Amino acid sequence: MTTWQIRRATFADAEILSTIAQAAKRHWGYPEQWLQAWLPDLTFDADRIAALPVYVIESVDGIAGFYAMLPGAPRWALDHLWVRPDHMGHGLGRQLLANALAHARAGGAVGLDIEADPNAEPFYRRLGGHRVGDIAAPVPGAAERRLPLLVLDEIIP
Repeated sequence: MTTWQIRRATFADAEILSTIAQAAKRHWGYPEQWLQAWLPDLTFDADRIAALPVYVIESVDGIAGFYAMLPGAPRWALDHLWVRPDHMGHGLGRQLLANALAHARAGGAVGLDIEADPNAEPFYRRLGGHRVGDIAAPVPGAAERRLPLLVLDEIIP
């Protein structure tokens, strides 16, 4: 059985975080044109890791996922949560989300705001997220594309 630990990301993790985010987004089968448009948001560097609370989940085999948040009041925003496609469905996302919520609460937040990828909305809803609306997220060829907005105040066991 693999033992997973969550720790703060370091500057040395930037390349693997970018690789994981890009692979996880690609996993959903989006057109290459969209993936290229999203590349800046899916690329991490030392400055970005220094500016945000970023945490990774890893085992002796390496990093399998991560999250990043934007502190705020009264809620923090979950900016990223990605799991390597070959590790999806094994509970790592749940562990990361629970850790993110605990971290935000320790920082004074009442919960998390989440702009979810439409494919990830069922995951967040299963864990207690409530849809409160949506926002415009146009991409080439899909000017009307929207992202679900959710709030999460507690994880459903």
